[in-house]
Amino acid sequence: MKDKMRLKFLSKQNFIYLASCLILLIIVLVPFHGFLTVWLSSIFGHYTLLRLWKEFLLVIILLIGCYFLFLDKSIRKVLFKDRLVLLIILFLAIQLIWGIFSYLNKDVSKKALFYGLLINSRYFIFFGLGLIISLKNNKLKNNLIKIILYPSLVVILFGLMQIFVLPHNFLSHFGYSSKTILPFETINSNSKYVRIISTLRGANPLGAYLIVPISLLISLFMTKNKKIRIGLLILLGLIVLFFSFSRSAMLGLAVSACIIIFYSFKSKALRRNIFILGLVLVLILGVGTYLFRNNHHLQNFLYHTQSNSKIKTSSDQAHFNALYSGLKEIAKEPLGRGPGTSGPASIYNNHHARIPENYFIQIGEETGIIGLLVYLAITAMVAYRLYKNRSNYFSLFLLASLIGISVVNMFLFAWSDDTLSYLWWGICGIQFASFYKAKIPKYKQKVT
Repeated sequence: MKDKMRLKFLSKQNFIYLASCLILLIIVLVPFHGFLTVWLSSIFGHYTLLRLWKEFLLVIILLIGCYFLFLDKSIRKVLFKDRLVLLIILFLAIQLIWGIFSYLNKDVSKKALFYGLLINSRYFIFFGLGLIISLKNNKLKNNLIKIILYPSLVVILFGLMQIFVLPHNFLSHFGYSSKTILPFETINSNSKYVRIISTLRGANPLGAYLIVPISLLISLFMTKNKKIRIGLLILLGLIVLFFSFSRSAMLGLAVSACIIIFYSFKSKALRRNIFILGLVLVLILGVGTYLFRNNHHLQNFLYHTQSNSKIKTSSDQAHFNALYSGLKEIAKEPLGRGPGTSGPASIYNNHHARIPENYFIQIGEETGIIGLLVYLAITAMVAYRLYKNRSNYFSLFLLASLIGISVVNMFLFAWSDDTLSYLWWGICGIQFASFYKAKIPKYKQKVT
């Protein structure tokens, strides 16, 4: 009897269900990752260990995914012949090989190497696991909208409370400080311009995260009913995004929204008119910005500085200097210096950190031109497959948000943030399962 119970517990369906629940848990909880880890560490300590909760769950899902990949020859045969999968495997291999050589050459510390490998690889691994598990179980696919929007609603509501109700230092009661996460940020060290962070790790991560739910809401607005309710949610999300004062996120969302709106209309004439209207709006914004260029509010919002600022180096100048320095580094070392030698992970090295403030430049500095080209090929191939399926509103939303987040990556390390990388690549992997089912014989008849 006990043997039968044990076998039932260890059945394939139970493993699939467990992996699905763990993927669901990660996607639902990552928007609150910053808040939960800081709060719990203020009670129990072990801040760094608590921050790795997602990675511990990822290891369990990885073991289950490898188990099913080993058992299912049909899935294995399709995946390992797919160019996208092979490119991702190649990128992960480059990360590992470059990392080993970098450590042996003493260019990177153990901690920096581990962190660099982690933040560059985890979202691709999660993408693959979401794909594999979703080939076995439709549970995740059927609940995609809920697992994106429900947590985002909490993030938005808390953000609104930070704007209109709560004191700026409210989060300091939960352990937020200079040693963990600052309870709030400011523009140009000016307390009159407070940047909210909601439950994310900062104002810029909050802005980048909001691209995902707001883009999905715009896609739903263009294709579904209940437009008043959806429109209200979009408005609330835009208010929170505005008070994050994340310019890169606003630009990324604008690009994402334009793509969704443009492709949601089937008429070519209407698309042409929308394009013309967009150009007119850009022209009006440009003229307005020039006319009010000396307004202090506009200067702080648009340039994150003002003409009488006491801070010598503006935010834009710092971005430009970091970008220029990063390009020089790639030209100087075209093979790269290894994971952990650039970006957020480089602060754990024993020498000066390299912060190019551009995710693409970071990849180039770490794994050279080869690694950067492979990464760009992966991004382009994911975008192309979503573009081919753009008639599906969810695929269109993923395509638009990918391009929008790529815009953010031109100014920040968007994919280095736990929340955004796990969320977007996780749901993308789940969505991609429907593309691969059409190639696997036993699923062909089930795909519509």
